[in-house]
Amino acid sequence: MTDPGPPGLAARVGLCGWTVAMSTYVQRFPVLEVQHTFYEPPGEALLRRWRASVPDGFEFTVKAWQVITHDSSSPTYRRLKTPLPAEHRGQVGSFRTTPAVLQGWARTLESASVLRASAVLLQCPKSFRPTDENVQRMRRFLTTVERPAPLRLLWEPRGEWPTALVAELCRELRLAHVTDPMQVETVTPEQTYYRLHGTTGIRHVHTDEELHRLRALVAGHPEPYVLFNNLSRARDAERFLALLDGG
Repeated sequence: MTDPGPPGLAARVGLCGWTVAMSTYVQRFPVLEVQHTFYEPPGEALLRRWRASVPDGFEFTVKAWQVITHDSSSPTYRRLKTPLPAEHRGQVGSFRTTPAVLQGWARTLESASVLRASAVLLQCPKSFRPTDENVQRMRRFLTTVERPAPLRLLWEPRGEWPTALVAELCRELRLAHVTDPMQVETVTPEQTYYRLHGTTGIRHVHTDEELHRLRALVAGHPEPYVLFNNLSRARDAERFLALLDGG
């Protein structure tokens, strides 16, 4: 028989993006990671409606606009409502400190402010490799731009980044290391923020064994965040919540 473990483990569980109706979502989850801000930040009026429609204590985190992290060749730019100006091609992404990227950071902060978000996620593509140039760009950007307190910055490197280098950058640049714990563990367990993408891909449904493993991981971390990002995210998140409650 599987040990049900300690009941009521403290973890903030939610989804990456509105995949169920807002009125239903806020009854089931305490936190949402906003995805719209990655593709193109919504207008202030919509963000204010979202903030006004959630209960006190509900938490938003926001994903930084893609112009900060993703080069102009990324297929994600196809979802821009207004095409990227020709003069911005080759001038965005990879933490460049160009006017276009700095403006993108300002828009991201504005969105976070309206939503009263607790954190901004910087998710890098796999093409952003651990080269000297990229590391220097990260350092220059994150020590130059505005970082209003108490907003936390979360960093999700993708691809093969040496653990020691990730730990060094997180310590130096005051970043929380974001991971999918089914793949790799965080180097900042004191600021745990997990994003579960699906072990075998976005269509993956997490097994009971995986969710038990996840419960064991969060039990050792203070106030962890667990955000599901696979297609079956809502159902998997609810199964995980039931497991945390001793179900």
